[in-house]
Amino acid sequence: MYVDEIMRTNLITVSPDTTLVAARDLLNNKKIEHLLVTDKDQKLIGIVSDRDIRQNWASPATTLSTHELHYLLDKITVKMIMVKTVISVPVSTTVERAAFIMRQHDIKCLPVMRDDKLVGIITSGDVMGVLLDAIGLGDGQGEDSTRLSVFVRDRIGSLARITSLLSQAGINIQSMLFWALPGHPGILQMVIRVSVSDRDQAMKALAAGGVTAKNYYTEDLTPFLPKD
Repeated sequence: MYVDEIMRTNLITVSPDTTLVAARDLLNNKKIEHLLVTDKDQKLIGIVSDRDIRQNWASPATTLSTHELHYLLDKITVKMIMVKTVISVPVSTTVERAAFIMRQHDIKCLPVMRDDKLVGIITSGDVMGVLLDAIGLGDGQGEDSTRLSVFVRDRIGSLARITSLLSQAGINIQSMLFWALPGHPGILQMVIRVSVSDRDQAMKALAAGGVTAKNYYTEDLTPFLPKD
């Protein structure tokens, strides 16, 4: 999946001369966390977040009167506090690459560019939505599903073996993810979602193939780790 499939295109932008008060009001009214700053030619020149505004807002402990405070805040403009070195991505960027970039730079959004034109924005919330969809817990999903964890060796055929056991039992896999199990080199944890009505049959089918599935929390994973 690429960022242009999930990016938001109804962009809310401000000019660099927008006051801090106006920027805060816009964030609150639109219920967003970032404002893209563009020049008169609609070229992206900066970005300002709700965190930037909070950091530059007056402390509640200030001794200034309300009138004095608003007078001073009206003198602060977006160009004084915005991040000028904006990290952006092209529309051809994969969602997982965008997530990596956000984590690497400790940021929560990425403007999306087509050539040199600003065409969208993707946020950490958008990426989280993709993850939830992938594991079958997006909007309208997951109401009739349950989670099974299976631990397998990181080698050719492990995935095929698990899916074959479930397929032969007539179990439909709604979603599947897997990752390296921390503290257990060479072991992968597979998280499989099946319908609630198929759970017991799925666990029996896996057990018949020598695989013990986990469907509850426990710190001791020993009984579930592969023996071969």
